[in-house]
Amino acid sequence: MAALSVVFLALVLLDPRTLDGLPIWVKPLKFAVSFALYSFTWAWLLSLRHRAGRVSWWMGTVLVAAGLTEVVLITFQAARGRHSHFNVSTQLDAAIWIAMGVTIGLLMIANLIAAILVIAERQTDRVNTWTVRIGLVISTLGVSSGALMVTGVPGQTWAETFAGAHSVGVADGGPGLPLVGWSTVGGDLRVAHFVGMHALQLLPLFAMLLAALSARWAVLRGEEVRARLVVVAGLAYAGLFLLVLWQALRGQPLIRPDALTLAALGALVVAALGGAATALRRRQEVAR
Repeated sequence: MAALSVVFLALVLLDPRTLDGLPIWVKPLKFAVSFALYSFTWAWLLSLRHRAGRVSWWMGTVLVAAGLTEVVLITFQAARGRHSHFNVSTQLDAAIWIAMGVTIGLLMIANLIAAILVIAERQTDRVNTWTVRIGLVISTLGVSSGALMVTGVPGQTWAETFAGAHSVGVADGGPGLPLVGWSTVGGDLRVAHFVGMHALQLLPLFAMLLAALSARWAVLRGEEVRARLVVVAGLAYAGLFLLVLWQALRGQPLIRPDALTLAALGALVVAALGGAATALRRRQEVAR
């Protein structure tokens, strides 16, 4: 996937064709980068199992095979200048979309089983245990949220030759943010899908940052306080995932939140800062 990302980036620059206002190779590039991060993270997560058995091996294999199949099909459709997701306009397009649906379903099942296996294992310390468990729960919810794109949530508009949609409140294919293409005029379910999936990378990075800072800041040297901060960060991240999902389901663009969304975001920030302050204060009280 990392090698394909370089190829797709070159094609974005060299191929002048567009689809829905974006270079036609942007979608394969996004999926290749995403699956590169996703696969690397799962390789690490499965290595954390103390008793990595046959089930772990099969789940890892299914994740790899499903991701590779998905990117191959997306690449094939991009080369043809066609939509890949939801497209049932011809028999070939419909067959490709059905195949993609099967691979997505297998990936979701393998993700869930692998997540349960890893969550059940206690890691080397409380910080890593909570980081992995919370990250896996949010990531699994993020992967599963993609199913909303094909269930026909209120406000979705499906084109006649499409069996699903990214947007809520507007039709797919309208104005979008650069590169990612997220709608700037309506809700977009891809935002929550993206935010949720990448909890697997961001929360472990946050734990690593705390460990690095503990060498300089005495208040972070205790495992207890770092574990509390990871829990606070995880809950705040889960809140952010639910917030952007709620925003999209209301047909609201990510970059144009209304007063209610901003109030919810403000409450989330205050709660996160309060939780962090409480975790640090307890550490200071114990130190005294």
